[in-house]
Amino acid sequence: MRKFPFSVQILLGLVLGAALGYVARAGDVAWLGTTLGTIGDLFVQLLKLAVPPLVFTAIVVSIVSLRGVANAARLALKTLMWFAITALIAVSVGIGLGLLTNPGRGVTLDVAGAAPPKKTGSWTDFLTGIIPTNPIGAFVENNVLQIVFLAVVTGAAALVVGKAAEPFVTLNRAVLEIVQKALWWVIRLAPLGTLGLIGHAVEAYGWDLLAPLAKFTTAVYVGCAILLVVVYPLVLITAGRLNPLRFYAGAWPAIELAFVSRSSVGTMPVTQRAVERLGVPREYASFAVPFGATTKMDGCAAIYPALAAIFVAQVFGVPLSPVDYLLIAFVSVVGSAATAGLTGAIVMLTLTLSTLGLPLAGAGLLLAIDPILDMIRTATNVAGQALVPTVVAAREGTLDRTAYDEAGRRGIDEPEPEPTKVAPEPVPAAA
Repeated sequence: MRKFPFSVQILLGLVLGAALGYVARAGDVAWLGTTLGTIGDLFVQLLKLAVPPLVFTAIVVSIVSLRGVANAARLALKTLMWFAITALIAVSVGIGLGLLTNPGRGVTLDVAGAAPPKKTGSWTDFLTGIIPTNPIGAFVENNVLQIVFLAVVTGAAALVVGKAAEPFVTLNRAVLEIVQKALWWVIRLAPLGTLGLIGHAVEAYGWDLLAPLAKFTTAVYVGCAILLVVVYPLVLITAGRLNPLRFYAGAWPAIELAFVSRSSVGTMPVTQRAVERLGVPREYASFAVPFGATTKMDGCAAIYPALAAIFVAQVFGVPLSPVDYLLIAFVSVVGSAATAGLTGAIVMLTLTLSTLGLPLAGAGLLLAIDPILDMIRTATNVAGQALVPTVVAAREGTLDRTAYDEAGRRGIDEPEPEPTKVAPEPVPAAA
């Protein structure tokens, strides 16, 4: 398999998985469906296993690394600004598409039998949930948002302490390298994980289940496609003076892995390597990519909740006012950290529904097809997470444009070239 590029391996896994899933469903082969589901679940479980140490150490190291970056504060502000700008564009696309397609109109579902999901979000829960009552518990419960808070505080403190904190920072760098190496081994299993995840999705979610929600599912995929094919290329061209084809050639392995794994955080090592190969300085990439993986969610926190809110409102017969649409945009731009890079966007959706006063049971109507939707949402998330640091670096004049143009010519799994060694200058002889 190593003779094939990584992206081709994933594509082969996708095609074979879809074929096996169809066989399992059409032929009612229970053991095959169970096997595919187990393979996919194990792959995702391995990715999630690395999330707590990866997020904590990556953010601590990235914040400390800002010490060696010129104009670090300005870079951080510009990164957050572009996060907000692209999120606002994304939610506008979602709202516009929802008004155009009316995804909930004419849908006949058992509304009486719908129940709120087990995990719901509100502004109170979101704000109070940032600060953990027990720091160990945040890691045990895999609460990414609380881990991010702890990492930001710890990294900022280490940055201020300076030299005395170097042993701690060195330890974090070592742990980060170890976790990334172990996670890279897991990522090498992505073709097999793709086979299991796609196969299980085809076997479990047939057309009978998707048919009533076909319009909504199509709207989500079309909305994400508009971002990927129209909005992001326009941002690259107008804001960065960059060739979009080169960008996607370099970022494609991360986008592809995100589609099948449904985890922005699990994809983070591939995203960071892709961003660095696109010519973004490593010091800045090590800051922007971890923060993007936990807070930049154009698919899960913008396109999806906008369309889902309109869908739920139409199914339950609740009219939405212009103020409601403004609230959807506000929640998408400000509350996107609630998704925190985990698979699924239920917390973000319930946060949006509760803000609009819509029944939370509406989220239960969409749970059955959430894995199908989460694939394209996560791929869009990761594309946006790679886009912003690339654009910011281009606007700051720090992007290596030669590397950008050549980013897609080598596979993402090929080793990095050795840095060029500069011979020391000769010491002048004493007079």
